[in-house]
Amino acid sequence: MECREVLDRLTPFLDNELDPVASREVSRHLESCPTCAAAFARQKQLSETMRHGLEYQRAPELLRARVLRDVRAAGRGDAARAPRATGLAWRWVSVAASLVVVTGGVWLATSLPYMAARDGVIREAVSSHVRSLMANHLTDVASTDQHTVKPWFAGKLDFSPPVTDFAAAGDSLVGGRLDYLQGRTVAALVYRHRKHTINVFVWPDAHEAASIAATRQGFHVILEKHAGMAYCIVSDLNPIELAAFARKFTAAGAPPR
Repeated sequence: MECREVLDRLTPFLDNELDPVASREVSRHLESCPTCAAAFARQKQLSETMRHGLEYQRAPELLRARVLRDVRAAGRGDAARAPRATGLAWRWVSVAASLVVVTGGVWLATSLPYMAARDGVIREAVSSHVRSLMANHLTDVASTDQHTVKPWFAGKLDFSPPVTDFAAAGDSLVGGRLDYLQGRTVAALVYRHRKHTINVFVWPDAHEAASIAATRQGFHVILEKHAGMAYCIVSDLNPIELAAFARKFTAAGAPPR
């Protein structure tokens, strides 16, 4: 089993959701691969921290009402599927009621349907982040100068990604590279916060949607859209500082008024 397969299965492995054969394969790989074992240790520690150290709260009534409304709308007009739709609605309400809200509002998930639709993007972004660290191919253009990194993308992409250096605030630009998410070429901007690497995946997306924060394979992810662009930010940096970086990055990428 290759590292990429193992990294994609760490969450179900931790939750005992793999079949016995796959579970044994992952376990054997972790015994022989220090990099994957370290990723699993981070994810396990984060899971334990969230389970024991975070405050659980009831999902907002607005979210519960929105989920129930969407499920009911999906089942409307097909009486034959009405019992199934009703059961599904209550199951979604149950999921919404058990959502974890981290004190301070760092991790926000305001739309379950959107979260489901973007889970593939998040999974691929985390895998790309891990590969960039393991393969020692963090950048195609290595520079701390935004005026060098931004022009490098010209002619390689059908859009111009926003590039800003935040060295004065502790987030230094390292460089950029081309990457791939969901079958399309995207810009990957690389930043460093102390010893933490931050990958920022950027591509055009005109659809409006709520911000999403998640954790995959021990890494924190923030996915949001702003000014016609989508940003998927991945790092092992702690959630509060990563959220602060995300605010700076999206604000810097906003068009001038």
